[in-house]
Amino acid sequence: MKYLNTLETQILSTLQSLYDAWGWFGVAALLIFENATGITPSEIILGLAGWMLIAEHQLPISMIFIGGLYAALGSTLGASITYWVARLGGRPLVDKLARWVHIDPAHIARVETQFHRWGTGLVLVGRVMPGIRTLINIPAGLARMPFLTFFAATFVGAYIWCTLLIGAGYVLGHEWTLISQYLKQYFPYLLAGGLAVIAIYVLLTRRRFGLRL
Repeated sequence: MKYLNTLETQILSTLQSLYDAWGWFGVAALLIFENATGITPSEIILGLAGWMLIAEHQLPISMIFIGGLYAALGSTLGASITYWVARLGGRPLVDKLARWVHIDPAHIARVETQFHRWGTGLVLVGRVMPGIRTLINIPAGLARMPFLTFFAATFVGAYIWCTLLIGAGYVLGHEWTLISQYLKQYFPYLLAGGLAVIAIYVLLTRRRFGLRL
């Protein structure tokens, strides 16, 4: 417990210094790294940003949506790095990097299967699904999904995710650690809602394509 408290203090101190020096650019930089590697959890980065950069400075609630833009741009740039690594390096490089960052290749394979089934819809909705949001970039790159389509879908999904977590940090303040608990508690509902949105998207896309034929 003492170790965890010390670690939490160090994280808070580091992020506080970074946010004081760089503001939302610091948030964007952290999210570039997080989305490119999947190492640092976004709920910590964004939850603390909502608390430290908005609530603590008593800024208007509208700043949540502005902060979401910075965060979404950082997320999309980081995701684009992984996308291009997968697209240019192919399966051999992806497998090598997965072993390096201790990602189970079977997990990537499952996300890849879902990507081939749902396509762009999974890139969009997958950004709000823990466990999928940072991995979806890989099958999108391997499948050579058009980059502009990938970028747009990722940005929209990331903006929703980032804005929600910044808002949660703003509301919870010092209780920002509850964000992870709430995500785990409501993940089944997020998953069900996300799959429903993907299904609607695919249905509408297929109908539109059928009409064009």
